[in-house]
Amino acid sequence: MADGMYRAGIVGLGFIGAGDQVSGDRLGQNVADLDGYHLQALQNHPAIDVVAGSSRDEGRRERFVTRTRATTYADWREMIEKERLDIVSVATYAGPHADITVACAEAGVKAVYCEKPMATSVSDCDRMVEACQNSGTLLVINHNRRFHPLYRRIAEFIKEGWLGDLITAQVNWGSGRLGNVGTHMFDALQMVTGRNVLEVSATLDLAGKPDCRGDEFRDYGGWGMFRMEGGLMAQFEAPDYSKAPAGITVNASQGLATIDSNGVNITWWNGKSENWTVPERNETSMDRAVNEIVDALQHGKPLYCEATQSVRTLETIAACHISHERQSRFIRLPLGGDDRTKVLNIA
Repeated sequence: MADGMYRAGIVGLGFIGAGDQVSGDRLGQNVADLDGYHLQALQNHPAIDVVAGSSRDEGRRERFVTRTRATTYADWREMIEKERLDIVSVATYAGPHADITVACAEAGVKAVYCEKPMATSVSDCDRMVEACQNSGTLLVINHNRRFHPLYRRIAEFIKEGWLGDLITAQVNWGSGRLGNVGTHMFDALQMVTGRNVLEVSATLDLAGKPDCRGDEFRDYGGWGMFRMEGGLMAQFEAPDYSKAPAGITVNASQGLATIDSNGVNITWWNGKSENWTVPERNETSMDRAVNEIVDALQHGKPLYCEATQSVRTLETIAACHISHERQSRFIRLPLGGDDRTKVLNIA
């Protein structure tokens, strides 16, 4: 292997891990609609060699071998033990994320690129962060809006004060699923405003919409209110059976900014407006994430996204569930005591 090459492996060879359309068909989703997937992003980097993959599903392993000629394993533990990997993508359901990440850190893996939601409990997030800090392992969570150029641009725009003082914010999306979809939206809200969520009041939508992943999952939608740093108030609306497009609106003293799949629209209170369109897609958000992981490994460049921010995002989701159980009382972050160990059936 050439000098400077990083050996990479993927745990979870399904839809988002390996771009496996057979798995996508089961979910009713198309690989072509993704903003990248782990195998593609790793293969696109010239300094990365994808040498291994792990899945309990024999069909996924066979299809992965056909596409990559890499070695496959039914047990991720065996892969980590035998392959001496530098980078590991964790693309399983959220339940095993913590155990896989901790094992990677203890095995000397240099970087873990983990799917969202980060874990199914805040205490598991804590384990992941602690293990990676102790080993010097980079931990990056795939909240892909963190790597999207328009989200970064509007975040810097707001940070520099061009929109004025922030007053309120609103987050909307269809399909519910606070764990799998809300994790992106809540993380993006905190990213673009530059404010952390401090308190959560929420009501879950218990309509019982079937989950595309199977009957064992109950990832509810809901409605709620956030108190954020600097006195910013935000609300979210994400019922299970909604057709509303996903978007974030930030209301400020100089104007209103709306961020959605079409771009960013800014309406100034002086009557002017401007629109930032989505740039031509010559690389995916996951390509950019992998590029930044390699830059951090090679040159010590700081990562744009900190794993601790992803912990706060999972805390926000957990607080929604806890608030619902307590008649929509405001729940303060960071969570403490038993709330930190609450296991969510989100992924």
